[in-house]
Amino acid sequence: MMKRNSALIFWCVLSLAFLLSLSSGNSASAQTTAPSTPDIFRQYSEHVVRIEVVEIGSAAKASIGTGFYATPRGDIVTNYHVISKLIHAPERYRIEVTNAKGQTGPVSVVGVDVVYDLAVLRGGPPAKGFLKLETTQVQQGARLYSLGHPRDLGLTIVEGTYNGLLQHTLYPKVHFTGSLNPGMSGGPTLLQDGKVIGVNVATEGEQISFLVPVERAIALLERTAQSEIRPAASFLSEVGRQIDAYQAAYLSGMFASSKPTVALGPYQLPTRPAPFFRCWADALHRKELPYVAVTHDCSTDDYMFVSSQQSSGIIRFSHHLFSTEELDPLRFFALYSAQFQAASVATAGNEEEVTPFRCETRNVRVQSGKIRAVLCVRQYVKLPGLYDAVFRAATIGSRNVGLVSTLSLSGVSFENVQTLTRRYMENIRWRR
Repeated sequence: MMKRNSALIFWCVLSLAFLLSLSSGNSASAQTTAPSTPDIFRQYSEHVVRIEVVEIGSAAKASIGTGFYATPRGDIVTNYHVISKLIHAPERYRIEVTNAKGQTGPVSVVGVDVVYDLAVLRGGPPAKGFLKLETTQVQQGARLYSLGHPRDLGLTIVEGTYNGLLQHTLYPKVHFTGSLNPGMSGGPTLLQDGKVIGVNVATEGEQISFLVPVERAIALLERTAQSEIRPAASFLSEVGRQIDAYQAAYLSGMFASSKPTVALGPYQLPTRPAPFFRCWADALHRKELPYVAVTHDCSTDDYMFVSSQQSSGIIRFSHHLFSTEELDPLRFFALYSAQFQAASVATAGNEEEVTPFRCETRNVRVQSGKIRAVLCVRQYVKLPGLYDAVFRAATIGSRNVGLVSTLSLSGVSFENVQTLTRRYMENIRWRR
């Protein structure tokens, strides 16, 4: 019996050793076959192109970006903001694409998605192949590889990690922990196996960068698969339609009566009207100042790129509470009035893109008090039906406390300007 048990133990140990050797061999094999960064660059860089927007009059480059072949036909995916100069002024610009071999050729636009900052181009030098776009599950911390032309220094590969989708955004963006730089916009970010998981779009520096999820690029490629090349000027009205449709959707319930509020002094005020807003607060209370100032600011991190001078989809609002126990009513009123007058109106955008602001001021009675209200509005020149607006309100009637509240909107219909400013004003309330 003892001999049989010894033999059984011997064979078990032998089997275990054999399995461990297989496991070790598989691990070693996996380590040797995993592609290195040079391998990834060598294998996939040939599908990446340099995009140059050329000013026709001077024949000089106005901007550069990156794109990549994404279909067997050679359609190129890039960012909308890379080619936006052509859309807004087709008489002044053209686009050229240069492949990895240095071959250059003109391309045309076949589709845009201004909300997600994507465009599809067609033409240029022949494609040798294309990168694979498909939805795939990616674990947080997975190694990623981004390709692009940073600051026109040549095709570059950047390593980073996948950190999921941003949580406080109106539309999804991938958080890429890696160093994207200007010129890399529109380039692909890949897994080790070459699958594209996102399109380079923006950076905040310090290893904080963002990608458009690959699903949005797939959707645009599907929409444009049967599209024919058409004049660049014809896309401007489509850009306007896309912005108008999107703002109508995300603004539909904003500042409704059921939304959250915050107590600030004697007032109850709107705060965080949607999950994609973030809010901050602070206070200025110094011994040498005869008053206290408390601020509450809310804004979205999202925006839609319209042109180099203009963005859309930005919503910000702020409340500034001023109070004093030292100033008499006359001196406090002078301080309070100066704060109200000092609030500035946004000035980004030139006369080719937006009209000057036109403002109207009036006293308005709201639910539980009276406010001094100013509404300033300007219209988009090339995108009819879209406006920027700044609404500012100051409470009236108190001897030692006052509120200045400001709401800024960009790229919205005039109907939404009226609706949102009315709702916002109605949500400025006195606490009982």
